[in-house]
Amino acid sequence: MKLKIENEQYDIIIEKKRANKNTYIRVKNDLKIYITTSIFATNTYLKGLLEKNYSSIVKMIEKEKIKLENNSDFHYLGKRYNIIYTEYCDLSFGVDKVFLNKDFDLDKWYKKQAKIVFKEHLDKIYSIFTKQIPYPDLKIRKMTTRWGVCNTKIKTITLNLELMKRNEKYLDYVIIHELSHLIHADHSPNFWKLVGENCPNYKQIKKEMKNF
Repeated sequence: MKLKIENEQYDIIIEKKRANKNTYIRVKNDLKIYITTSIFATNTYLKGLLEKNYSSIVKMIEKEKIKLENNSDFHYLGKRYNIIYTEYCDLSFGVDKVFLNKDFDLDKWYKKQAKIVFKEHLDKIYSIFTKQIPYPDLKIRKMTTRWGVCNTKIKTITLNLELMKRNEKYLDYVIIHELSHLIHADHSPNFWKLVGENCPNYKQIKKEMKNF
């Protein structure tokens, strides 16, 4: 069975279960329509159900298409890889491809890598920072509006997990920016002077980051 939507044919996979009393319609990332229903459901009933839920199915397909488009590339430290989905490994890098299990928890993997990468960059920058400052605690989390946050009271800097997808120069700039707040809590001229001492091209990097 297939469903036609704007000149495209979408496969319908029907799974009948004895225990099922209700019928469920889902669209997965293979853009197939999955119907789980009772063993007593007839084709006539299912066709009527598809017609009744046509607009909802269209929305589900569009949603999956957007997700596929957004997830078609894998970004790691500024390099873009094409994603090849596989069942034979969780994640493996090729030259310009990454082999990825669709059920693999990427956020968890990114955070594990970030604990290593962010700490290495923090240690490197701290060792050559132009002012003497306390070594901060490092936290990592996803943020939607900031690349980094500095808590001057408890001497903690928080870095955005999304920096794992960007070139390392942006990570270094954010670390320098947050470390500078341990001297100047505001964005005064003295603050930017200190940032400039440790990152001479910070204005260009800031400009580039506005386009992210």
